[in-house]
Amino acid sequence: MSNAQFCPVGRLDKVLIATDGSQYSEGAIREAISFASKCSSRLYVCMTIETNPEYETTNTSVLEKEESEASAHLEAIRSRAQKEGVSCETTLHEGIDAAQAIIDDAAEKKADVIFIGRRGRKGLMKALMGELAAKVVIDSPCKVLVVPRAAKIEYRNILVATDGSGHSIAAVKEAINIAKRCGSRIIALSSIRSNEELEKARANVKQVLDMAAGEGIEAEALTPEGRSYNLIVETAGGRGVDLIVMGIPVKSAIEKFFTGSATEKVIGAAGCAVLIVKGEASVPATV
Repeated sequence: MSNAQFCPVGRLDKVLIATDGSQYSEGAIREAISFASKCSSRLYVCMTIETNPEYETTNTSVLEKEESEASAHLEAIRSRAQKEGVSCETTLHEGIDAAQAIIDDAAEKKADVIFIGRRGRKGLMKALMGELAAKVVIDSPCKVLVVPRAAKIEYRNILVATDGSGHSIAAVKEAINIAKRCGSRIIALSSIRSNEELEKARANVKQVLDMAAGEGIEAEALTPEGRSYNLIVETAGGRGVDLIVMGIPVKSAIEKFFTGSATEKVIGAAGCAVLIVKGEASVPATV
């Protein structure tokens, strides 16, 4: 029996790990190798040494040291992957835009998903998530899975946030697909700011419950009041959620939508992994 039959997110042939060589990439590396092993996926790993012409000419020895350390880091990942029976290819870039290198690699390799780490949990929200991860999420040609260092994805409890928009429904479908393959339990959350929004929120989560029931999946509906990102993070932490699935628009004003959004803040603050999928923004988003 092939390991691929146990792949939690359907058939994903190509997985890309984006690493910066720091401790914050460890969760993404560990979970990507595990995922690729289960799904019989080919693994690609990319890393960028950020440089500029002046740095290259005046700090040659420092650059050589960084190149050596980066090559050793990539080789260590490749070795870990091979021990799990995973085919792995590594790429070391030199340049000034690591995020663009990741995006270009994903497009060139036709990656199905990017695994990327996240910085620590202190400081401003932009720092929480990391500018590099933010740009990758916005411009990625595929799904992005942001994995905090200590997070382990067991696909037991999945939280999906919905506001009824097209991109929320894309996230719901992804969550249900995972739950169907893994026997997961789904928590559907649609937050409100006041009781005036309660009817709409109930309709949002009922839609999820109906979709889940159609696939024989256990699901729970929540319509709490408060700031959506706080409620999502708190619910995930309190309910043993190991994966949050959220959607973002696929076209036009995605950067304006994303910057400062609940999605960005959830990625920055959640203790578990967050899977981002893209879909059509059929109605204005509030989540």
